[in-house]
Amino acid sequence: MQFSVADRHHSCITSIAIGDLQGCAPSLHELLEHLPQDAPLRLVGDLVNRGPASLETLRTIMAMGDRVRTVLGNHDIHLLAVAAGVRKKGKSDTFDDILRAPDCETLLTWLRHQPLAIREDDFLIVHAGVLPQWSPDQVISLAREVEAELQGPNWQAFLAGVFGNAADRWRDDLVGIERHRVIVNALTRLRFCSADGVMDLKTKEGLDDAPSGVTPWFDAPERRTGDVTMVCGHWSTLGLVIRPNLVALDTGCVWGGKLTAVKLAARPDERTVVQVDCPQYQDPRT
Repeated sequence: MQFSVADRHHSCITSIAIGDLQGCAPSLHELLEHLPQDAPLRLVGDLVNRGPASLETLRTIMAMGDRVRTVLGNHDIHLLAVAAGVRKKGKSDTFDDILRAPDCETLLTWLRHQPLAIREDDFLIVHAGVLPQWSPDQVISLAREVEAELQGPNWQAFLAGVFGNAADRWRDDLVGIERHRVIVNALTRLRFCSADGVMDLKTKEGLDDAPSGVTPWFDAPERRTGDVTMVCGHWSTLGLVIRPNLVALDTGCVWGGKLTAVKLAARPDERTVVQVDCPQYQDPRT
């Protein structure tokens, strides 16, 4: 479906969510041509990395000012950690253009001041997922804890300790860096978890390849965020999924799939979808 011509020139419309960009600035520019002018945009994170133009992508988003709100994805946090000197660059990383840019410090400062979760009306936006024990208010509260660390004077030291698969389950009595590792892993890396919220942080395949004992996080029984519509990305092998309480947007732009935008209308039947085809910059088999 396409937005109407009238919508493209109407500034007072519902927000539009856009899937993982991963440095694919040409696809972003093409998609924007099909969206209403000045429409509020909500990005689900992974703005950078693996695509050909991470620097252009960040500069484009920043230039749109208050029109855009984004959450941080795992690739965005990885970039910050590499820039801080506390994490090694991977062989498939493609953000050297940012690290060499004269405005690198400005870009990184802007990036680390972005949230990990956004609540708008009955929509809750995160990059990856949430644990079943967390209520919508708790998701925002826990995200704010991590945001305070990223925005604080010791953000480099915080990033030095926040990575690790061992932090795979939530307990209310968690404190310090262990607590923050679980929050970051859930909000930026989660795909599958058990009914009681133990995360599988290794499986990247689609629904048909779920390991025994886990389900997609959004199908966890008695999930406390079930009364809001979750908006997320991160999971390219899942693809586009639109349910009454779920909008999953990662359609594999960097892998040669599509870049997807969805109108965040309250009524599911009004959630218009716009997609553009994307060049393949990365091979999922490598």
